[in-house]
Amino acid sequence: MFDAVRIHRRDKNGGIYMHNELTKQDIKKMEEEIEYRKLVVRKEALEDVKTARAHGDLSENFEYHAAKKVKNQNESRIRYLERMIKTAVIVSDESADDEVGMNNTVEVYFEDDGLVEKYKLVTTVRGNSLEGLISTESPLGKALLGHKVGERVYVEVNPGVGYYAVVKSIENTVDDGNDKLRSF
Repeated sequence: MFDAVRIHRRDKNGGIYMHNELTKQDIKKMEEEIEYRKLVVRKEALEDVKTARAHGDLSENFEYHAAKKVKNQNESRIRYLERMIKTAVIVSDESADDEVGMNNTVEVYFEDDGLVEKYKLVTTVRGNSLEGLISTESPLGKALLGHKVGERVYVEVNPGVGYYAVVKSIENTVDDGNDKLRSF
């Protein structure tokens, strides 16, 4: 059974840090965003700072402070993405046709409330439950991985607290590149 978890390691100072599990497609999308931010957004942000600085007194110059904020946010996003790539553990997005895996769309029946919902299982950098994208590291995502149609799974939310769900159907979808990366 596929078990998606964050990998914990110790850095050179003894501190614990985590590696996110990412697919090759995640890495590709991150590299594309980094390139765009470095070549386009950075250039525009620097120009905006330069233009705002020319307006005079910087202590009361709202345009200057806003432009600096945008520039700093862009640089922060670049560093974040580069760090994610550097520390990533690459995982396969392939799975057996008859079991729940990465990038599969799963129809799930929730026993407690009688609801049937559809979710696509994705990595943490793409997870967005409001759009039906759940992370393989979420309680539901972990519970569903590797199971087959008709199987009843226990979703543990906290130790000793959880609920049951039944896998109703599995659609072997692929990563078409349309799932957006999370902001931070």
